[in-house]
This record gives sequence, C-alpha cells and structure tokens, in this order.
Amino acid sequence: MARFHERLLGAALLRVEIYEEVEADRNATFQAMAVVALAALAAGIGSIDNGGVAGIVKVTAAWLVGWYIWAYAAYFIGTRLLANSETVADHGELLRTIGFSCAPGLLQVLGLIPPIAGLAFAACGLWMLVAMVIAVRQALDYTSTARAIAVCVIGFPVHVLILAVTFLLLGPWPV
Repeated sequence: MARFHERLLGAALLRVEIYEEVEADRNATFQAMAVVALAALAAGIGSIDNGGVAGIVKVTAAWLVGWYIWAYAAYFIGTRLLANSETVADHGELLRTIGFSCAPGLLQVLGLIPPIAGLAFAACGLWMLVAMVIAVRQALDYTSTARAIAVCVIGFPVHVLILAVTFLLLGPWPV
C-alpha cells in the first residue's frame, strides 16, 4: 500500500493503478477527503484576492459538500443509467477515486502569481477533469473511457448546481 504522498503524486500523474488502489482501500476515504480539502485550500489561497480568508473557508466547505454529492451522482448515473455487465461499485469507491482526482488542484495555489493565475486555474481544471474521468472509469469498472466521459458529462451540471447552491447558502463573498 502506498503512502499518502505517493498516492497523491500518483493520482496527479494519472496512474491508473493508484486509482485502483484507493478504490479497493476502504481506509482511504479520509485520505481522499484530505486531497479534496487540500485542493480546495489551494484554490482558496490562489484566489485570496477575491474572497479573503473567509473565502478560503467557503471554498473548502463547498468543495467538500460538492465532492460528497458529486460522488453519489456519479455512482447513481454510473450504476443505474450507464451500467454494463462489469459495473460493480459503491458510493465509497467513488468517494475515494473522485477525491484523489482532485490532486492536480493543489497547483491552484499558483493563482497567487498574477501573470499565470488564469492559466494555472484553467490547466488545473482540465487536469482534474481528465483525472476525474479516470477515477470514474476505474471505480465503476468500465472498460470504456467513453462511458466514463458520459457519466461525467451527465453528472457535471449536477455538480455545478451543488456548488452554486452551497455558495449561496454560505452567503456572499467578502468585499
């Protein structure tokens, strides 16, 4: 079993075997939550000019809520709407793999550097999207990447809605 930092790096490097490992390790759920929280903290720090310290707390809370519900949405879509004969998964497997798919988000802290802030956030977003497709494919035991992409495409609007509602419930950003 890999240590946390090895899993974090392996997930960021899109190593399929790391996603398989965390899928199978029921004790890795806390580690997955830590990855989400660290990526959210990096995003909050990288955009501290927009939200201040309170913004970091709100971003972290929104990411954690969004992660939990997004994993359930991906589970439902993947096991009910787009399942195939090999699909076997539970909510925990998706929590763990999707949590680790946030590993590239740690680089969002580069948003502190104004000339590259936009590029850093865009690159991290795309990188996390690719990682999420791998996470979904491995957790749902799909042999087709296209099917995993479909789960993400169908579920992504749900994820965005959850984040929007969470931000609304947490109140406006500080000025």
